[in-house]
Amino acid sequence: MIHSSGTTTTDGRTAALALLADRPLVVLTGAGLSTDSGIPDYRGPGSVARQPMTYQEFVSGHASRQRYWARSHVGWGRMRAADPNPGHRALAALDPTLLITQNVDGLHEQAGSRSLVALHGRIAEVVCLDCRTTSPRADLHARMTVLNPGWVEEHRDVDVRPDGDVALEETAGFVVPDCEACGGILKPHVVFFGENVPKDRVQRCYDAVESLAATDGALLVAGSSLAVMSGLRFVKRAAKNGTPVVIVNRGTTRGDELATYTVDAGCSGFLTDLLG
Repeated sequence: MIHSSGTTTTDGRTAALALLADRPLVVLTGAGLSTDSGIPDYRGPGSVARQPMTYQEFVSGHASRQRYWARSHVGWGRMRAADPNPGHRALAALDPTLLITQNVDGLHEQAGSRSLVALHGRIAEVVCLDCRTTSPRADLHARMTVLNPGWVEEHRDVDVRPDGDVALEETAGFVVPDCEACGGILKPHVVFFGENVPKDRVQRCYDAVESLAATDGALLVAGSSLAVMSGLRFVKRAAKNGTPVVIVNRGTTRGDELATYTVDAGCSGFLTDLLG
């Protein structure tokens, strides 16, 4: 295996691009891909460490849900205004065998990617924990705006976090709507920390990674630190099968020792070069 250290050399970047060219690809993307769209990432350079909401905390009581939704109401209003960047558009044009994204922002879908697994769900959907009815986040946003007039405007200068949350401490008084169908608890239709990714999604990703061994394909990781096992497991499986792995990310990742090449760079430029 060939690894870079620090900033990748031109030769190393070129070799990684050459390895990926004209091969079947499975691509795994993380928050670093969306930074060029104005959405901050979790662990990249300049990011601020934070503890995201867990599923256990969310279901623990009204106060926790009030805190989550008060922040998310502000953050999602900004996140939904983000547009796909050149990296998203390049991946849509490359049309890999499967695009696995850990992101919940929906920008791959907006860019036109077709064969896609949103591993952690989509922030643009809401699910009722009682009756399991799903509904558009835009509808809930409109209801929250009516119930909490002026809330977004009052907090428009608060820093946005990667998952659509914001750095807001005082959330008392925020009114949280219930499910219109049954009066139950509403949750964003995403996988929180402490939840498991649905088995069918995981299996589809494993199947695609397994297929690379038979087709002389490669796994490309773009913009993920691979800090959580939900993404790292696919890198482990590819490496175990002898499938080449290229990781493009600003900073080190948990998968670097398994990679054929690591490229310390932003995603948009690399993916645009890969598209040619």
